[in-house]
Amino acid sequence: MTHFLKSALLILVLAVGLGGLTAPSPIYAQPTSQQPDYVGWQNTANRADEAIETSRASTAALEALRRQLVSWRDQFINAQDINSNAIATVQSQLDALGPVPEDGEESAAIASQRADLRVRLAELQDPAKTAELAQNRADGLIKGIDRIIRERQAEELLQFGPSPFNPTNWGAGISALTNTAADVRSEFSGAWNNSVQQAEAKEDLPAVLALFVIGLILILRGRRWTRRITNWTLTDAPGAGRWIVSFVLSLGSVLLPFIGVALLVEAVFATNLVGLRGEVIINALLGPIFVFLLARWLAMRIFPSREARTLPLNLDPTQRASGRLYGALLGLIAGGYFFFSDVSDFSSWTETATNVVLFPFIALAGLVLLRLARLLQTHCKRESEEGEDEKFRATITRFLALGMIVLGVVSPVLAAVGYFKLAHFLMFPSLLSLQLLAFLLVLQRVVVEVYVLVTNNREGSEESLVPVLIGLLLVLISLPFFAMAWGVRPAQLGELWIQFTNGVNMGGVRISPTVFLTFAIVFAIGYVATRLLQGALKNTILPKTKLDQGGRNAITAGVGYIGIFLAALVAITSAGLDLSSIAIVAGALSVGIGFGLRTIVENFVSGIILLIERPISEGDWIEVGGVHGTVRAISVRATRIETFDRSDVILPNADLVAGRVTNYTRFNTVGRAIVPVGVAYGTDTRKVEKILLEIAEAHPMVLANPAPSVVLRSFGASSVDFEIRAILRDVNWVLSVTSDMNHEIAKRFMEENIEIPFAQQDIWFRNPETLAPAETKKPVAKKPKAQKKKPTDTLIETAKPDEADMGTSGEGGEGAGEGGDR
Repeated sequence: MTHFLKSALLILVLAVGLGGLTAPSPIYAQPTSQQPDYVGWQNTANRADEAIETSRASTAALEALRRQLVSWRDQFINAQDINSNAIATVQSQLDALGPVPEDGEESAAIASQRADLRVRLAELQDPAKTAELAQNRADGLIKGIDRIIRERQAEELLQFGPSPFNPTNWGAGISALTNTAADVRSEFSGAWNNSVQQAEAKEDLPAVLALFVIGLILILRGRRWTRRITNWTLTDAPGAGRWIVSFVLSLGSVLLPFIGVALLVEAVFATNLVGLRGEVIINALLGPIFVFLLARWLAMRIFPSREARTLPLNLDPTQRASGRLYGALLGLIAGGYFFFSDVSDFSSWTETATNVVLFPFIALAGLVLLRLARLLQTHCKRESEEGEDEKFRATITRFLALGMIVLGVVSPVLAAVGYFKLAHFLMFPSLLSLQLLAFLLVLQRVVVEVYVLVTNNREGSEESLVPVLIGLLLVLISLPFFAMAWGVRPAQLGELWIQFTNGVNMGGVRISPTVFLTFAIVFAIGYVATRLLQGALKNTILPKTKLDQGGRNAITAGVGYIGIFLAALVAITSAGLDLSSIAIVAGALSVGIGFGLRTIVENFVSGIILLIERPISEGDWIEVGGVHGTVRAISVRATRIETFDRSDVILPNADLVAGRVTNYTRFNTVGRAIVPVGVAYGTDTRKVEKILLEIAEAHPMVLANPAPSVVLRSFGASSVDFEIRAILRDVNWVLSVTSDMNHEIAKRFMEENIEIPFAQQDIWFRNPETLAPAETKKPVAKKPKAQKKKPTDTLIETAKPDEADMGTSGEGGEGAGEGGDR
């Protein structure tokens, strides 16, 4: 296939939609019980060995031989399933006999059966093993052919050719163009001079004119019609639905002109005046024209003249207009390059003529790339000037601009020097990659708008994970197209796909995409079923039982753990993974994991204990390590406690199992409140006791049975200390009850003239003259001391030595003693 047809096909598939793309996969023959023709295979393998060793066959011959090897390998893969059912049956019979006794003593009948089964098993496995050996040989031969082709491609890239800058080579290029044009003209003249063809052309003239007029109208007016309809659909702030409709309509700027070109081509062919060369040249125009139209459409989406909501790049209208122009020119240059490259292949131009004709396209492409790179740099500069943090997309844009600058300079220089094939390899795959990147950017915007249309949540679309995951999927799907743009052969992609689907072998367990998808789907089904069962238990079944809330939560959590474990077990079995192999791998890793995850495992086991024994439940008021709070959630690893100041404390479950925990509301909410109060010395203690008891009995939260009590607790330093001890209906209200009682105590004590004392201190200064101003230095005559509030208070006096006398322990002691006597 020609260069431009490859590119047109690549872009066309992307334009239709990446969603329906699947990576190339081999077509396997249907499983058969017949063995492959190993004699024919041996002949093919010998020819392949000789071709690889001599390395004299052409690349086309090697590709044909490779296709034969792939076909043989597919047969060998299918042959490995021969006798699979019989092998499984015999193997199960051997397993039923069990291992041979260690002492070797076994009955003759059992030993005979075991020997017969082993012989039978070897006979059944022989075709599969032979096919496996042949497959391994085919894999080796295919890799050898791929290595030779890669080496040849690398040598071809570094091949030095005629320079298009050499004036002596310009004549060859001009001659090639004129000769090709003369050949096409002579074909047309010969056909026109043919009376039969001329009569047919005149007979089909109405149809030709109709096709020509319709095609010309679509070419000239199709884009304008599309732009008008699109602008009419869009508003200043369109919704997601309008934006998607306008996006679909904008594709008309590609499809309508391309249909017009196709109609013009059909009109030309309908004249019957086109010869062989003219037919090839006209067909060669379709691919480049499509590349140009698509490039122009992508430029309109990346550099829009009117965007109702967001702009892909931070550019002003003039710069966006320049971007649209440069994008369209880049598509036009790429299309022209592909067109003349295919004409060169068909017309058998010399390498000198080809380089001379194609060099201007490489030079112009480099110049346009430099212009586009400047626009991208302007975008990055404006983003940085606005003070925004550099995002991932901005970083990619900056490096992309740098790469375009390097490419725009290096590729024309290489072509001018003579490394034309290397310049072609760098330039035009890069242009196709730029188009793919632009198309992915446009598709990502479409994904966001579809997400907004479905969820009706534009504000959350930027933070949502769904559009990001879909964008990542689109990037993964586009990887084969990027590889094809850079010259990777479809056969190589097919080989990579086979290796990917076969998976890797880890510890005797083969992990492949099929295994992974099976595991993920089965586990997801089990997980959803578990959550549904938990919801039914929590909301429908358990509320009708006599279990308390803690028991219900424990049962629900236990069902969740068991369900997830069973879902994982069933998923592993359904995926075909050998549990014995997994157990071996897990046993090898258990030692290291045990040391590294010891604390996590300890907390997990503690969480299970908490759910089974239920010393605490959600909603309980507990105290752990001096922290009071309400249990809000008990998870596998930790328990969340909400303190009374509405802050969350996360406690590892091991601390709750091994540490001391006080649960104030485990079995009931009844609890005791203790309210201390002190009165001045000399107060009638019985009167105080009676007042406090009346206050306690009058509170509605205090139980009458057992009755509250008042205790004279102690004789303090400055007060006689009492305590009210009362049992509350709900201990959660202990702070409110304490506050109410304190208010009532203050009120009643004031009415009864009962004084609530407070501690006081007398402060003596040892050298008060040091506090006086330096110029007076008069001794202080008075010793300030705090005034007593009542005669019954105990006087506490302290002495603090001055900083200047801190070192004289004798004077400090004397001052302290004097204060004490005072």
